[in-house]
Amino acid sequence: MAPSGEPADAELPQGPAPRDIRDAPGGGPTVLRIMLGHQLRALRERAGITREAAGDRIRGSHAKISRLENGRTGFKERDVDDLLTLYGVEEADERDALLGLARRANTPGWWHRYSDLLPSWFETYVGLEQAASQIRTYEPQFVPGLLQTEAMVRHVTALGHVSMADEEVERRVELRLRRQQVLDGEDAPRLWAVLDEAALRRLTGGPAVMREQLDHLLAVSERRGVVVQMVPFGHGGHAGAGGPFSILRFPRESAVPDVVYLEQLTSALYLDKRSDVDDYLATMELLCVQALPPDETRDALRAMRAELG
Repeated sequence: MAPSGEPADAELPQGPAPRDIRDAPGGGPTVLRIMLGHQLRALRERAGITREAAGDRIRGSHAKISRLENGRTGFKERDVDDLLTLYGVEEADERDALLGLARRANTPGWWHRYSDLLPSWFETYVGLEQAASQIRTYEPQFVPGLLQTEAMVRHVTALGHVSMADEEVERRVELRLRRQQVLDGEDAPRLWAVLDEAALRRLTGGPAVMREQLDHLLAVSERRGVVVQMVPFGHGGHAGAGGPFSILRFPRESAVPDVVYLEQLTSALYLDKRSDVDDYLATMELLCVQALPPDETRDALRAMRAELG
């Protein structure tokens, strides 16, 4: 994916598609678009048809086909229908399943109501986050958004938008808290968060906010499916010196590749090339070794909490 937040033209991994895409997992339009694009590319290549020829069929270009196949844009049912005909898909059940997937991929996710607040590069991340089966994240300066208390969310939001109207601040807080509900469902992703000690020592929001935040981290770290580790100052330099990053993994049956997310001030970088993902996975594994184990992390959090009174 490109720095603008849209997926790059790097191909998704090839391989067998889900046996029955009518049973494809949910997670909102972002992942469904990627799934449908994967299906259409596999059909096009099986038929031996170029992107240029496919673009001509839907009155577009090869670049449009590339965007469709990489899940970077929504699908018109008419275009999907025309492509299926071009690719020789004649079986009614298969056509109906793919057209149904196109309809589902065009259904806005819950976050669509906040689209006026979300830049396109971050809206992509929210869609991926809601469909992930595992989220691993490293944060050197702030508690990860999914683990912030409401008071912390409000303070961090105000830090980045000092002149924002109160109503918009509240909507941004509401959005962050709504995102956190992904951890509450039966199919909640496994969250593994590694924090630098600086993220916990800095009195973001003041002592009262940090006391509540540390209490919350202690509570959530006991939950099944959530792991919290801290890299202490005393361990010196570590593998996360390059800055914050997140790695998202998706259910195997979705055929969606792992994605590395790197947020910048006004954009984000999405990496899905296997070599890039492997590099970040190796860095994350090293960070987990260098950090305190979860039980020792909880001891450290209790000690910090005691210091704040």
